[in-house]
Amino acid sequence: MGNSRANVLPRLSRASLIALALGLAAASLASAAEPTGASQSAKWTVKKLRFVYMGFTSKYSCDGLQSKVRDVLLQLGARKSDLQVHQYGCTSDAGKPDPFPAVAGQFSVLEPVTDTAVVAPDEMVPAHWTTVKLRLDTTGDPLDHAGQCELLEQIKHSILPLIPTRNLAFSSNCVPHQLNIPGAVLSVEVMTPDTKQPADNAAHAAAAAARSAPTVPGDS
Repeated sequence: MGNSRANVLPRLSRASLIALALGLAAASLASAAEPTGASQSAKWTVKKLRFVYMGFTSKYSCDGLQSKVRDVLLQLGARKSDLQVHQYGCTSDAGKPDPFPAVAGQFSVLEPVTDTAVVAPDEMVPAHWTTVKLRLDTTGDPLDHAGQCELLEQIKHSILPLIPTRNLAFSSNCVPHQLNIPGAVLSVEVMTPDTKQPADNAAHAAAAAARSAPTVPGDS
């Protein structure tokens, strides 16, 4: 029930829409991230998030929106180990669509280092630009994807500006109370580590603690 979402019925039958969308579904099923750039220095930067969804065609429960936003942030390169997304201001019971579901939290993303002289060596991360084709559905069903058109539009306007990106490609044919294929389509480049980072970087934490620890007279 966590991903509860209610759609208005499309104007065409489900079978007709799926038949029209077979080519699209085959092409867009995978939202794989593809490396697009050479390695360069980056650093993790903390971002604050507040997001309220307001849509006509699809309604989400607060826990459903929380799950969607968390997955979107991970697709866009947010570090999993310190990702925080929680609900706020919800008026409906868990699992039931809310009039204005909302989430808040914070996350860390990589941003390019333009001046390595002002960043501590232990804070720099080898990274590269990666193309992400953002998807909100989990089934590959083109109707499911089209039903989340408004949410993807609002993510583009409210969440994407928080993240360092380049080469954004976006199109949308959202119409209130209709399911129009392909819905919204978003492709963008974000920074990702060259290699998988450990959940907790002990070396980084120790170095940061050493820099902030007070000096005690007599310590050798």
